[in-house]
Amino acid sequence: MSSSSTNGQWYPPEWPARIRALAAGELTPVTPRLAATVMLLRDTPGGGPSVYMLRRRTSMPFAGGAYAYPGGGVDPRDEHWGTGGRRPGDGWAGPSRTEWAERFGTDEATAQAIVCAAVRETFEEAGVLLAGPDESSVVDDTTGDDWERDRAALVAHELSFADFLQQRGLVLRSDLLGGWSHWITPEFEARRYDTWFFVAALPEGQRTRNASTEADRTVWTRPDDAAGGYDRGELLMMPPTIAMLRQLAPYGSAAEALRASARRDLSPVLAEARLEDGQVVLSWPGHDEFTKRVDVDSTRPGAASASDSAGGGADSGMPDSAVADSATGDGSTA
Repeated sequence: MSSSSTNGQWYPPEWPARIRALAAGELTPVTPRLAATVMLLRDTPGGGPSVYMLRRRTSMPFAGGAYAYPGGGVDPRDEHWGTGGRRPGDGWAGPSRTEWAERFGTDEATAQAIVCAAVRETFEEAGVLLAGPDESSVVDDTTGDDWERDRAALVAHELSFADFLQQRGLVLRSDLLGGWSHWITPEFEARRYDTWFFVAALPEGQRTRNASTEADRTVWTRPDDAAGGYDRGELLMMPPTIAMLRQLAPYGSAAEALRASARRDLSPVLAEARLEDGQVVLSWPGHDEFTKRVDVDSTRPGAASASDSAGGGADSGMPDSAVADSATGDGSTA
């Protein structure tokens, strides 16, 4: 690796060889799976918002040890919410499916599935539900045993999100979400996701908790603090994760960030790889800080992997001081 970067950029050692294989026509890109992730925000006493993050277990096959936001893949059942005798508008409040489809540049079924995934995954992984009895209210407590049973049923795909809301007499509050960014996993990656990023303010009365089996730690942290940990190589993150932190840092409150989301460009960001002067060059358009240059010889079978390819993080032996100092404890919203 020609780069001497010591930050926490997630960069698997197998990527250079996969990039070379793709360039040689020896690798067929995997179709990316639609996904959504939510940056939960809350205002801090000192001013400015904090964001809720989780650390993926090191045993995870995708981005193990990296910090991320609650999120996951769409459930195909969410594309057909109007079935089962329900009118298409039932269970939904805020911007319509048509409005979201126009915002995303997709059809209505896809837009509906993305928004549903954002709300459902936030409940599944953080215990926070962006829904309420009507279009002007939000549930204020989701910590009881009955809520946990429903959450577990959603995770196990035993219960669809639409049926969950119907049984509870709730409507999804799509107005509490703001579309923020759109990233697609590089074509050479074995696991690919077409991911839509959202921002949302933590509803009053609700508490976050580590409800995810994929995470071993959760924290509330100021974007600048977490970004500083990444820059020092203490925190491992994927490019979109750190990009979002840098974009959130200038805002003075959660409400301000949510208002700004209406003006965000949602054009997809997809990494590009090319051969240049004996090197594989990997870049993310519009995000020069993530550019990596790898000698072609190091991508051949048997070549040693670059020592700085994975950055810091959970298994690097480096401290998590950047988030530990700003956290109030796992799952706490105090």
